[in-house]
Amino acid sequence: MKVLLLKEPRESDSEADPYIKELASCGHTAALIPVLSFSFVCLKELLERLFEPERFGGLIFTSPRAVEAVRICLDSNTHTHKWDAVKDKWNEKSVYVVGKATASLVEDLGLHPLGEETGTADTLSLLILKRENEDILPLLFPCGSIKRDVLPTALRASRVPLETLTVYQTSEHPDLHKNITDYFTQQGVPASVAFFSPSGVSFCLDLVKRLSGSQLEQIQFAAIGPTTADALHSHGLMIRCCAEKPTAKHLAAAITQALHTATPDP
Repeated sequence: MKVLLLKEPRESDSEADPYIKELASCGHTAALIPVLSFSFVCLKELLERLFEPERFGGLIFTSPRAVEAVRICLDSNTHTHKWDAVKDKWNEKSVYVVGKATASLVEDLGLHPLGEETGTADTLSLLILKRENEDILPLLFPCGSIKRDVLPTALRASRVPLETLTVYQTSEHPDLHKNITDYFTQQGVPASVAFFSPSGVSFCLDLVKRLSGSQLEQIQFAAIGPTTADALHSHGLMIRCCAEKPTAKHLAAAITQALHTATPDP
């Protein structure tokens, strides 16, 4: 069955995106449409903080894009050499992450991530609160312009010091509406549409509804996690496929189960 994934393709090597691969292994044909556009900001400030690990009690990364901002800062021979001299000092502290994708990118920087199994910022905040207290130096939290306040609120409520720094701005992809319209025109209405962020829901859902027309109720809407599922629920949609964990394998399993249930055997 056809599955539309409203997400950015994996930016790494020549391998197929893991979501495409997992869905194909379940017998589905998936397509990706990028939803968001990113621009990086405050990189000078970020670089200064990266070379001052003695000022902080650790690092927090809740998105691959925040790690990419670090990589951009370090993308020169001079900075790479300096990074080699300080990354061990960061590894003496806690480097917290959400999800396997972010953990993998953090490992590429030579850091040792904690919390990849947490899956959400909510769960990560619980892990941090188990390990840290108000006596530590501030945790450095590079983040995007659109972020939930769950983690900062939880840490500050327990007096765990936190320094946030916005390192990228998020906006709608300039070709989003054209690409979605072209997909529906050429491929028809997909069996499932998967969303990967509340921003994606805001930017895409009305158009998907309009293009689906009378077939809207046939679509199994999927969410990568509970926060995105809540955004879909707020628009009045019934969500039966929410990934147990934010991984390609878990999302493919959720979509497959929902499609199988929706299409009973004759």
